[in-house]
Amino acid sequence: MDKINNDMLVIQVGELIDGISSESKKNISIVISGNSIVDIKPTGELSIPSDLDHKLIDYSDKTILPGLVDSHVHLTGIGDGRSGDELSTLPDEVLSINMANNAKKHLHSGVTTVRDCGAKNDTAFHLRTAAEMGIIDTPRLVLSGRPLAIIGGHLSYFGEQITGVNECRAAVRYLIKQGADFIKVTASGGSTKTSFPLKPSFSQQELNVIVEEAHKFGKHVAAHCHNSEAMVRSLNAGVDTIIHGVFKEPDGTNKYREDITELMLEKNTYVNPTLGPGMMRVQVMENKKQQGNFSEFDQEEMDQILFEHEYRMKCFSKMHESGVPMSAGSDSAWGAYEMGNFFLDIEGHVIGGQTPMQAIQSATSIASKSCWIDDSLGSIETGKLADLIVLDESPINQIENLRTVSEVIKNGEFVDRNNLL
Repeated sequence: MDKINNDMLVIQVGELIDGISSESKKNISIVISGNSIVDIKPTGELSIPSDLDHKLIDYSDKTILPGLVDSHVHLTGIGDGRSGDELSTLPDEVLSINMANNAKKHLHSGVTTVRDCGAKNDTAFHLRTAAEMGIIDTPRLVLSGRPLAIIGGHLSYFGEQITGVNECRAAVRYLIKQGADFIKVTASGGSTKTSFPLKPSFSQQELNVIVEEAHKFGKHVAAHCHNSEAMVRSLNAGVDTIIHGVFKEPDGTNKYREDITELMLEKNTYVNPTLGPGMMRVQVMENKKQQGNFSEFDQEEMDQILFEHEYRMKCFSKMHESGVPMSAGSDSAWGAYEMGNFFLDIEGHVIGGQTPMQAIQSATSIASKSCWIDDSLGSIETGKLADLIVLDESPINQIENLRTVSEVIKNGEFVDRNNLL
């Protein structure tokens, strides 16, 4: 106990989910000094000198787990159903205010770290500056800044359209100069109107240079992939995380490919499957149907959404069963997926075949590894930073209990969840 000083906090908890063990632990005491975890012991085995100043908190009827790590957000999004093309027409000043609001929503819901996978112009870096100045309260920020896109490609309207290996290299270098923690590349088209979801965007040579340059500076690369060829090119380039991971042929045919999964395993690549958006789209259509005024066209749209969502779930299950590490990431606040609902994506992991414990790990230790921050975050271990959430109910047998957050601790301090400003 010689590492502990007079700012010691001792938390006694009925159940501990540490983010790495296959089973939870009962009646555990966690000792926090400053912003770090310095000791973890069964409550009956922890001895504290009587003359040592400390604060004791009894959560013997609650569950504690690591602060959640959402490995895919777009803080710039609004979540009101508007498209990215519409979103990008808003002034940067409006988007910046919205980003601050979104960050607080996610933090209050138990997400203590976010990886932002693309924002317009320099808004993400301005958000970090405001957080460092204490102007706003946010989760820990892992930022890409502007995503790399081809001309007219997915998210190209956020301000970084590049062509050729020289521009690819220069763009990576400039983003790192600005403070990017990783590089986000849209390796295929997506929802952007001028993009082509079924076609790869960058050439193999361009992707190779992007990854090479990022890795040279110790930064990881995450690639948006909405078709199989984009995944193959990204994996061959050495991309660290495949985002979405949609198995589609050039003609739009759904075809799961074992060879791609084997390549993921060979390359030790993480997959962020973004199951939440599909679940949210289903919910939106179901709500519309319950309200009446549901047309034949609406039913056709709903049938297609359900078909694609079920296919994505099957692909998720096959990748998971093969041993591909799945990193939970909500993709909020894109489309109609509002911030503060990361739970939905984690619940999707359980529906897709993971146990509740595996799904929790996908949103804690595995997500932190995908974000390259697992040396200090993602699990409750001695020496790690004290990012924790307290639940009223255990999620071990009922993953929906992740929604019962009663306290959020970031950096060893309790977050004021009543402060909505």
